[in-house]
Amino acid sequence: MRRKPPVHASVPRGAAHEASGAVRGRAVAAAAALVTVAAGLGIRGVAGGDPAKYAGDALYTVLIHALVVVLAPRVRPGTAAGLALAVSWAVELAQLTGVPEELAHRSTVARLVLGSTFNAPDLLWYAVGAAAAWAVHAGLARGFRRRAWPDSCEG
Repeated sequence: MRRKPPVHASVPRGAAHEASGAVRGRAVAAAAALVTVAAGLGIRGVAGGDPAKYAGDALYTVLIHALVVVLAPRVRPGTAAGLALAVSWAVELAQLTGVPEELAHRSTVARLVLGSTFNAPDLLWYAVGAAAAWAVHAGLARGFRRRAWPDSCEG
């Protein structure tokens, strides 16, 4: 008598499966963005000086990473982290031009997004944020793959 394959082994990886993965990826990334903003505000609320500033720098890059994943949920963790780091560094280096400082005088949003004054140590803390975001993203991606297609489904 022929054995029937388990039901989960016959589930096709079609467009519906891909779409549900993208929706889940966007939802997780959007939640991560909200948690990141809350963490940044919380750190500013309880700490001051350099620790709060540099934590904010790292979280800025984590937020950009999360927004990249919201826009492109299938992006690889390394690509998202690299893009977030590049954007963070570009914004920091743009501060050398004085344009962000001028915009910061006109708009609180511009001040929060673009900053105003170049500070070289910020470049390091952006890299710390990118590394942290990469580690969490890669860990979550591995976990999602394991739950969606457990080893028991193979062969």
